[in-house]
Formats: sequence, C-alpha cells, structure tokens
Amino acid sequence: MKKLLIIVLTFFFLTTFSQTAMRPLEELVNESDSGWPFVLEWIKSAKNKVEILPVDRQKAKNTLYKAQVTTRSPMGSVIYETGGILIDNGWIRILGSGSPGLNRSLPDWNLGKGLKEFGQPSSFLLVADDAIGGFFLLNGGGIGKDVGKMYYFAPDTLEFEPLDVTYTEFLNFCFDHNLEEFYRSFRWKTWKEDIAKLSGDRVFSFVPYLWTKEGKDIEKASRKDVPVEEQYRLNIEFRKQLGIK
Repeated sequence: MKKLLIIVLTFFFLTTFSQTAMRPLEELVNESDSGWPFVLEWIKSAKNKVEILPVDRQKAKNTLYKAQVTTRSPMGSVIYETGGILIDNGWIRILGSGSPGLNRSLPDWNLGKGLKEFGQPSSFLLVADDAIGGFFLLNGGGIGKDVGKMYYFAPDTLEFEPLDVTYTEFLNFCFDHNLEEFYRSFRWKTWKEDIAKLSGDRVFSFVPYLWTKEGKDIEKASRKDVPVEEQYRLNIEFRKQLGIK
C-alpha cells in the first residue's frame, strides 16, 4: 500500500514539474487531498531526528506559486506546510518555504541555477543540502535521462552521483536511512556540537578540500563555516577547472 501511495504521489509531482504556464494558487492548494498527512506519517515513524521548521502562511503561498507544484505531491506539501525540514540535528536541510532557521525557499534558491525563470521547466532542482557542502538535486533532464530521480552532488568527488530514488523516496531516505553509514567518512568527533551552532544558510568548508587526496581524512582537515551559496559556486567552479562533465 505504501509503495502504491509513493507511485501515485510521484505521478502528481512529475505532472506539475513539467508545467510551463503559471497556474493560480487555487489550483495548487488542495486541502482535501494533500500529500502532507502522508509526509507527517513518515516523520512520526522516522528513525532519524526530524525537525519541522515553522511556516509563515503568506510566505508559503508565495513560494508555492513560484514553485508551481501542487500540495497533492510531497514536495508541494513540504513547501506549503513547512519552513523547511532539518534532519539529524540539521546535518541535512530539506528546503521548504523558508524560515529563520533556514532562510531559503526552494524556488528562490534555484533561481539562476537549474531554474531560469519561475514557471518554466528546470534542468534540475536543488531540494536539500548537508552541512559538509553536499547538495541533493532532482533531475529535470539536465543531469541524465532519468528525469524525476535524485542525485547527490558529492563534495568528495564533485560528481553528480545518482541515488536512484524519487523525491518521495528521498524524504524516506532522510527519515529512515542509516545516515551514519551514508556519511561514515565525513563525520568528525565533534560534529554534533559544531552542527548545533551552524545556520541553515551556511556549510562547513574544508582545507584540504574533501575531493583531494590530502582531504580524505576529515579529522585532519581544518574547517570553517561559509555561506552555502559560496560553497555551491565553488564546487561548480572546481568541476569546470578539473574538466568534470
């Protein structure tokens, strides 16, 4: 039953993801058939720590309109019902409509990156990121042929690594997956204390860089927090310099 719901909700998302005309808010908000109850159910049974950031309703409406995603989908419901979602004490930040603790909305953060103009198809969407400068993207056709699947822009390889999951499945990955295993080489001894002091709009930058041979031991690397925008741009520039396609 759960798999069937995931397929149905993913279908609703994919149909809205490809829209090019700006639909009015009334067509995007569906109170009687929202995806939010399903997301809440997943959060309630989550194995990892999940924090739902408070939502500003007017801001959420404006953000949903810019995103042009229906609330029947998990992404639309996350945008409309949350200011964002923090996983594992803020190690992963899932974008919503923005909040003081995560002052970025999903569509605004993507404008000028994979998204050229609100209401237009996006080559990819940045939907979440982590504290070490890794970025989670939803493929809109600009990364590979598997449209609607998630990728991880990994700080240790600068590659877009396919995760072979949809956005809905990515949420469940964040809620239930063994993150210690996924990040086993990237959590230093005091990471919990350091993450607690980190804003949702900043990430840790490491020297030596994590993608270098010298940067493989994160305990020996120096770190400082930098704006997430700065780190994203830096990672893209390094890809170009290294000739990664």
